[in-house]
Amino acid sequence: MAGHSHWANIAHKKGRADKVRGKLFGKLSRAIIVAAQRGGDPSMNLALRYAIDKARKNSMPRENIERAIKKGTGEAGGVSYEELLYEGYGPGGVAIMCDILTDNRNRTASEIRKIFEVRNGKLGATGCVSWMFERKGIFMVPADAIEEEALMELVLEAGADDVKTTEGSYEVYCQPDDFETVEKAFEQAGIQPTLAEISRVPSDTVELDANDAAKVLKLIDSLEDNDDVQSVTSNFNIPDEIMEQIAAEA
Repeated sequence: MAGHSHWANIAHKKGRADKVRGKLFGKLSRAIIVAAQRGGDPSMNLALRYAIDKARKNSMPRENIERAIKKGTGEAGGVSYEELLYEGYGPGGVAIMCDILTDNRNRTASEIRKIFEVRNGKLGATGCVSWMFERKGIFMVPADAIEEEALMELVLEAGADDVKTTEGSYEVYCQPDDFETVEKAFEQAGIQPTLAEISRVPSDTVELDANDAAKVLKLIDSLEDNDDVQSVTSNFNIPDEIMEQIAAEA
């Protein structure tokens, strides 16, 4: 792919969104609460372990994590959240998927639909774009952190499926069940990926021009700003020069 890879775009977006720490902690707490509803022992609950690890990586205080677990298990009361997946289209025809945790389905549906409408997108029916994505573990590793041959040996032995070389970085893919093993392999090798998460990987990407790129980023910003939205996945790709132009104008 020319210019920025799809995942470089996502990493750029995550870096901007994660600056809002209070809102981020609220989203992380919800994820822990929902995961803990299936069991409060992270050694027996992979979803909870992943949610806790993500919270720790984002410097969420230990007491916040423990409080969220207790809410999920019912030890500290709490609210019941429903997991939803909203699908739609953005400017340029890009596919967009929103993972939702909400205590009020009707409120959330109204808010998300409004965001799509205001930001030149359209909320679609269930299944309209999900067929374009496959759930996988994804790691982005700086190219200067390790030689390609050494990286291949390291991650393939740990269970990774594929390694792609892009400008300035490597992209490592694995099945969700192998995510923790690959992550530990990086830790033991002293390598810190710039992106490490289980996400939906698009089968193909849509390259955007400057006009549509700016609109798509504004749509995703607005969706990520909603308290009920846990994550936003899309299949856009923005060339380097356009990304730099947008960053300079921000």
